[in-house]
Amino acid sequence: MKKALALTLSLVMAASLSLAGCGSSTDTATDDTAAEAEGEETSSSDSGDVIKIGVLEPITGSYAAGGAIEIEGIEIANSERPTVTVDGTEYTIELVQADNKSDKVEAVTAAQRLIENDNVTAIIGSYSSVPSVGASEAVKAGETPTVGVSCTNPLVTEGNDWYFRVCFIDPYQGTVMAYYAYEELGATKVGVAYDVASDYSTGLAQYFMEEFKNLTGDEDSIVEATYQTGDQDFSAQITNLAAAEPDCFFVPGNYTECALLIKQARQQGVELPMLGGDTFEINDFLEVGGDEVDGTVFSTFFDSNAELSSKTGEFVANYREANGTEPAGVTALAYDAYMLICDALESCGSTDRAALRDAIAAIQYEGVTGLTAFDENGDPSKPAVIKVANTANQTFDYVTTISVE
Repeated sequence: MKKALALTLSLVMAASLSLAGCGSSTDTATDDTAAEAEGEETSSSDSGDVIKIGVLEPITGSYAAGGAIEIEGIEIANSERPTVTVDGTEYTIELVQADNKSDKVEAVTAAQRLIENDNVTAIIGSYSSVPSVGASEAVKAGETPTVGVSCTNPLVTEGNDWYFRVCFIDPYQGTVMAYYAYEELGATKVGVAYDVASDYSTGLAQYFMEEFKNLTGDEDSIVEATYQTGDQDFSAQITNLAAAEPDCFFVPGNYTECALLIKQARQQGVELPMLGGDTFEINDFLEVGGDEVDGTVFSTFFDSNAELSSKTGEFVANYREANGTEPAGVTALAYDAYMLICDALESCGSTDRAALRDAIAAIQYEGVTGLTAFDENGDPSKPAVIKVANTANQTFDYVTTISVE
């Protein structure tokens, strides 16, 4: 390695990953329910000592599968820690869901509803940077502390003192995958296909391309192709990339379009290594891509075999016992986001939003995904876990952990 980034590679036995649902339930925030119109009671917790935490996730739309496994982690944490004690008073935590519909504009409405109608003390979410970037200004205007789960684009927290996240960000993720392509695959030219309609896809692609050009010293070491969310035919992009004779493809984006692109590339006879980002760690990626996505390598946040902290083992053991499967990375991150907020509430001794925001900013939280401590932008420094898709077993298998020094 030529940079300060230290790559600590340790190959271990593969771990199975299956994305099981959780049986917990939450209240769902809606626009204007009939009960509200008639002045009826809408929640059994309108009285008593209750702290509401908003769950801003894609329940519907193209990111719904990812939202479901983040909600799972939040609900597991809530079942383990349903109350907090703040300044001597025990409060019950009530989760209030709001569907951002996998959309940047809808996310604004959903966040405003949580803040203004449901009067939440804090918000968790979201899966994907697209709705998270959309909700950012609403969170700031509503002065409500919010902890993102897997929203990796820097724009989510940039210039916003109220938005934090428990995941690494795309400049690091892009750098990690550029190093992997250059050092592990020996690539000197990469074909990059990205979604121009997605902040996440475009941002991660740009960070990867910038770092790969730095590593090779060659401005012509990248070949680009673009598409848009919802596209289903990628034959033109694949043909153009393959014609440049790259050593591998890097295709960061939503799991659906990327799985289709890789599948179609294989069907067109492209046998090059395929690389991607954290959105690939979901069963839908395997279902859409079929056998053709086997061997795809991607960066993510967590694996049962990666001992990221002293709490990792217990979390994994409990999850296996309850579900018979392995937890997804974003499930573990969502679990940490909830527990971090609870720790901050108890440490600040107040339910005031501003006091909670300050407590989150100053926290040193040791969670199942490692240490979370925020920089001036509300971003943590977290290791990246590299996995590979195994379609024979329908799993995502651990390859290595890449840590920042």
